[in-house]
Amino acid sequence: MGDLVDSEAFKDTRNLHTAFNAAVARQNAATGSGPISPLTITLGDEFQGVYRAMEHAAYAARDMRSDLMDQGIDCRFVIGRVRIDTPLNPERAWNMMGPGLSDARDILNAKAAGLTYRFSLPDQPDLAQLLDALGAGLSVIERSWTDIQRRDIRAHLGSASAEAIATRRGVSPRAVYKSLKGGEYDAYNRQWTAVLDAVATHDKRAQ
Repeated sequence: MGDLVDSEAFKDTRNLHTAFNAAVARQNAATGSGPISPLTITLGDEFQGVYRAMEHAAYAARDMRSDLMDQGIDCRFVIGRVRIDTPLNPERAWNMMGPGLSDARDILNAKAAGLTYRFSLPDQPDLAQLLDALGAGLSVIERSWTDIQRRDIRAHLGSASAEAIATRRGVSPRAVYKSLKGGEYDAYNRQWTAVLDAVATHDKRAQ
């Protein structure tokens, strides 16, 4: 689940609506068979989706966050484990019920300031607390980026080499390495790796 941050501050609601819908559509197209029920805008600036694994949801959150940041739009996410007890809706992520959904909604509604990534694991609150701490660190790093650092880090996370990034930007590889260092790429990547490893392990244990 997620929502936009301070969407009411945008003066051009029509353009915000268009950009928001486009970002959701791009993410659904990019994740292929990952979601059981695709990301769906539920009301106003809120959205939700159901994925086959928390790992898939974490990747989707990171990618959508980067997409929206490119457009000057802030957002936040809650990633959690749920069980759907009603028929799955493969077209839109609504009209489903089951344990875990209300916990995730409560965390999202808490609107903790400055926290982009939160986690809901009612059966493992200690793990959720550790993941929240990692998410807080990721949020701090992301807010420190310049536009160039954000684009370079996203490309490098996507396996683009510094040399390839430099060629595309028309700068030297040294300039790219400086950008990555200034954006705390190593710390950011290590924290994301820890998050992804933890949720992947949780996914396997939950099978």
